Amino acid sequence: MITSYNIILGSKSPRRKQLLATLGIAFEIRTQDVEESFPETMPVREIAEYLALKKAESFEGNLAPNELVLTSDTTVVLGNRVMNKPQDRAEAIEMLSSLSGKQHEVITGVSLKSTSKTVHFSTTTQVFFKTLSQQEIEHYVDHYQPFDKAGAYGIQEWIGHIGIEKIEGCFFNVVGLPTQKVYEALTKF
Repeated sequence: MITSYNIILGSKSPRRKQLLATLGIAFEIRTQDVEESFPETMPVREIAEYLALKKAESFEGNLAPNELVLTSDTTVVLGNRVMNKPQDRAEAIEMLSSLSGKQHEVITGVSLKSTSKTVHFSTTTQVFFKTLSQQEIEHYVDHYQPFDKAGAYGIQEWIGHIGIEKIEGCFFNVVGLPTQKVYEALTKF
């Protein structure tokens, strides 16, 4: 057992559920409605951790002494631009066109919170896309699920298999949760 707390995953994300489950950790799902806003002047590389902490703080007063909530947020950053989830097909195509042939960062912020303690951190992975053709971009947008993903792509889907030349850092971070760092943080909590 890595922690004596009952773990709550503060996310409905199927990817995060799957990644946490692969660590062999028992958990339950419980979410709070949180507006994912941040100060306009916040440096883009701090947003994911800020939002993860904001989500964890929304559980204040809703945790039992033996409970620990794990929240997270993932951002895709190209230069100084944060790419959130696309609103429609045109925005998904525009995002993938912007990422094509370039290196970008995927940053996941994580927060662990109990009634007496909060720990938070972020992990950054560098992702390098090949130059994607318009046909490849449109095929992905039309046949896969870009609308529920920051940056309009999932590394574990077709576009990742054909389009990502290399990554530097944690693969699972790009999927949605830096599992090794989460495991270590839970063992030390």
